[in-house]
Amino acid sequence: MCGIAGWADPAAPLLHGGRAVRRMTDALAARGPDGEGLWVGAHAVLGHRRLAVLDPVHGHQPMAVSDDGDDPVVVLSYSGEVFNHVELRAELELLGHKFRTGTDTEVVLHACREWGTGAAERLNGMYAFAVWDVARHRLLLVRDRLGVKPLHYVRRGAGVLFASEPKALFATGLVEPEVDGHGLRDFFASVRTPGGSLFRGVRELPPGNVLVVDASGVREHRYWSLEARPHEDDGPTTVARTRELLADITGRHLVADVPLGALLSGGLDSSVLAALGSAHGGALRTFSVDFTGGFTPDRLRGTSDAPFVRAVVEHCGLDHRDLVLDPAALSDPGLRQAVVAARDAPTSGDMDGSLHLLFRAVREHATVVLSGESADEVFGGYPWFHDADALAAADYPWRCFAGRSGTARAFLRTDVAAELDVTAHRAEHYRQALAEVPVLPGEAPMQRRMREVSHLHLTRWLPDLLDRKDRLSMAVGLEVRVPFCDHRLVEYAFNTPWSHHTADGREKSLLRAAAAPVLPASVLDRTKAPYPSTQDRAYRWLVQEQVADLLATPTAPVWTYLDPAHVRARLDRPADDLATRAGLDFALSFDLWLRTSVSRRG
Repeated sequence: MCGIAGWADPAAPLLHGGRAVRRMTDALAARGPDGEGLWVGAHAVLGHRRLAVLDPVHGHQPMAVSDDGDDPVVVLSYSGEVFNHVELRAELELLGHKFRTGTDTEVVLHACREWGTGAAERLNGMYAFAVWDVARHRLLLVRDRLGVKPLHYVRRGAGVLFASEPKALFATGLVEPEVDGHGLRDFFASVRTPGGSLFRGVRELPPGNVLVVDASGVREHRYWSLEARPHEDDGPTTVARTRELLADITGRHLVADVPLGALLSGGLDSSVLAALGSAHGGALRTFSVDFTGGFTPDRLRGTSDAPFVRAVVEHCGLDHRDLVLDPAALSDPGLRQAVVAARDAPTSGDMDGSLHLLFRAVREHATVVLSGESADEVFGGYPWFHDADALAAADYPWRCFAGRSGTARAFLRTDVAAELDVTAHRAEHYRQALAEVPVLPGEAPMQRRMREVSHLHLTRWLPDLLDRKDRLSMAVGLEVRVPFCDHRLVEYAFNTPWSHHTADGREKSLLRAAAAPVLPASVLDRTKAPYPSTQDRAYRWLVQEQVADLLATPTAPVWTYLDPAHVRARLDRPADDLATRAGLDFALSFDLWLRTSVSRRG
């Protein structure tokens, strides 16, 4: 896992390209604490920050391949992991390619030279990379199928500037961080337009896409998308195939030349990865987060993580560490500032803060960790997958992303709310997303609807969660791998009939059946619980104090968008009002984002 940046223009020489790209790589230093590099050509400059995971001694980037030691023919700046690099290396060696390192980076470099734009279809992994063809003056930008690794670009002249994160683009001084109105509509509507961003002129390369920049122009094309296919396996075969895929995927994700561990919440998703990981030998390191102030069941979380974490640790013989957070740490303005800076966006309150603190603590013990992210999207784990009213509505089944509650939208000034028209935007966004869902002829109405809901989650909900996890982890130089995003598993589950996903009358039946041989019964029977947030009222009181200070600053940039009267009216709500707490958290982070990450407000 690393940070990449660069500038390419096939039509004009880059007179100060090296200086600009160096500024970009400096802005990405946290993503790559183990090394940096720059390749400078007449029409392209590629930069890199390295987090060494495979073959730490070698693998310096940008990496180039030459003919008989002559000038470079192809140059690569690469971030991520390719989990089938061993097989690809063997295939390329049969085709005459020679390798100097044990890295997957070099495999990707030779794959791009051999197969060009077709190389992406052969990769199994999470990645974002840039390839410059020196002779053809052609740049390729490639992003993984699900969007695990970020990649952004802006048009400039006949070419583009690109980077892992928007902040690196702004560091050049050539791009202004201006708020994009459409991106802001997405944000408040809790939707995500593929390719969109919060910044005007900055485009995110959509998942499963390649960007080509050459003499013919700048153009995107999709190399992967979900397809509707018949499912021919019976119930037992489907469970066995899912278990087989999970075992293979987990094994591939455990390959690293640096300390590796796993995040563990005691839920089904993280627990099955920890169990499968421990089966590969040795005591797997695992990490979890908890909060001071005790636990009280509520409508979102009926059980505490702690007893289930202990059950998995004892069952699998794990080497486990708990991180316990208190309200003072979570409400620290310095933490909020770090999270906003990491995300280039307003935060999701204590959930983002606690995740960042967890990653910071994990980094003291591991460089790579596995996460259960995306299992709910792949296997239908969210409550609304099983809510008849939510499924029948002509709308996204989820109400909001974490932190973007109806309370946050209720804070908008009347004129801003009218201009954004979030309700109409969300409705139109939903219609467009629905039109992309593949159709299987003859499919029953219920199966068709569940295919739609699954597709919406994988393409409009999951990318936001993956971006959050990447930004908060890479801000401390930690690589988080997400085995449930393996495209083979995603494709198989997407085409598995919904009856298999609910075979035992509850959520994630297929995953539960596949995990049954390796997990204790208590964890298998546990009901889905979301990522934890603090229940300590002291956190709310500390946030209220900070919001009161914000209200005493009438020139704060946030009042360009939010109505202080609406915010003030919420201050006296009960301390256990979670929606109000999320809204107040949002107001603080929104103001901070406007002050520190934006030069002009749309």
